[in-house]
Formats: sequence, C-alpha cells, structure tokens
Amino acid sequence: MYTDSHCHITDDSLYSRIDEVMDHIKEEKITSLMVICCKEIDFKRALVLKEQYPFIRIAFGWYPGDALEIEEQNYQLLIDRIDSLDCIGEIGLDYYWDDSFKDKQKEVFIRQIQIANEFNKPIAIHMRDATKDTLDILREYSQTKIIFHCFSGSVETMKECLKMNSLISFAGPITYKNARQALECVEQCPMNRILTETDSPYLTPVPFRGKQNEPKNVSLVAKKICEIKQVDELTLCSQIENNFNLFF
Repeated sequence: MYTDSHCHITDDSLYSRIDEVMDHIKEEKITSLMVICCKEIDFKRALVLKEQYPFIRIAFGWYPGDALEIEEQNYQLLIDRIDSLDCIGEIGLDYYWDDSFKDKQKEVFIRQIQIANEFNKPIAIHMRDATKDTLDILREYSQTKIIFHCFSGSVETMKECLKMNSLISFAGPITYKNARQALECVEQCPMNRILTETDSPYLTPVPFRGKQNEPKNVSLVAKKICEIKQVDELTLCSQIENNFNLFF
C-alpha cells in the first residue's frame, strides 16, 4: 500500500538490524521501496536484499558531498553495474555544507547524468542550497525521468521542476511545525506527480522526530499529504504507487 521512494536501509546504522527493518516494512504494508546506495558496499548489500525481496528497487550514484573523491574508476563502476540499477542517484549539488568545490560537484553531476542518458536510466536528485545550478544543469543535460528527492523548495521552484518530466518526493519535514513552504508545495503538486519517502535513517517524521528513521514511518508522510490534499489514504497511496511504478 505505501511507497518509500528513497531510503538508506543498507547504511550501517540500519543494516545492523536489517531483519527487524524488513519485518516492519512488511507489517506496515510497504509494497514499493527504492534503496539509495552512495557507496559500493551499500550497493552490494542492496543486491542481496533484492534477491529476497523482489519489490525493492535499487539506485546507486555518487553523492555530491563526496565529489572530490570521485575518479574515472567510479564512473566505470556505475557503468559496469548498470544492468542491476533501476535508477542513478542520489546525484546532484549540495552547497550547504561546503561550497568550496562547486566545479567538481558539477563535473561529477553532469557525468552521471550523461551515463543515465546513455543507458536510459532515471535519476534521483539531491538539491540543497544549489537550486539554480542544479536546474540549469538538468535543463541542459538531462534526457531521462527525474525524482526530486526530499523536496524543500518553493512553489515556484517546484513548478520549474515539474516542467522537467519529474516527480516530487516529500519526506518527514512536511510533518514539522515550521513546514509552511513545504505544505504549500504539497497542496499545489498534482497527485500524479507526488511520491512519498523517508530518507531513513534521517528526517524522522513527527511524532518520532529525534529518533532513528526507517521505512515504516513513510505512512506518517502519506497521512500528512492526505490531510493537506483532503483525499482518502487508499486513493492517495494507490496513485503514489502508480506514479512510482511508471517512473521506471
């Protein structure tokens, strides 16, 4: 019933108790899930999980904060593993923590978009404090479908993103008290362009904020969207699952 379009369950912090996490996923009736892998070990773990849980989708890409470490062999690794990937991501730009290597971030971002284009793979986008540069690069280079992960921009930015054959994914922050802008985006985003996610183990929704997040909490994100858009949960979740499946 529920869809978590972006989670890091192969990260050490969740993988250390992966059986429990997967049990919670089944109990909460999560039927669509994409595991985001930012390191090779995460990807190898995701492959093992997918053998046991075929509903899992796998995304793998080099995170913008790690751009200085990326060399040609890293791109070749993506290409070598491309048949096992459903999506390339999360990729993008992040100037929030450190904007001293913007050019290298752009280089890594563009190269991964080009790989996605070559193999017709959709991309999952990380965009933080880098809206203009991210959108400019996507407009120039991207040729495949896009998910804007954990969207936190303005309504005006969201409308620009929607022009790019994209889906807008919302996470736990829409449940926070200061989430005014995010709520406006949820309200104005068309139902056929919405996704839900947890970004677990991060961004835990209310009322569990401050605790470790996991995919089971995506139901709280879905319920908040239902409240904002005044739709019943079954209708919303069916639409979101359809949006997710059509993305691939």
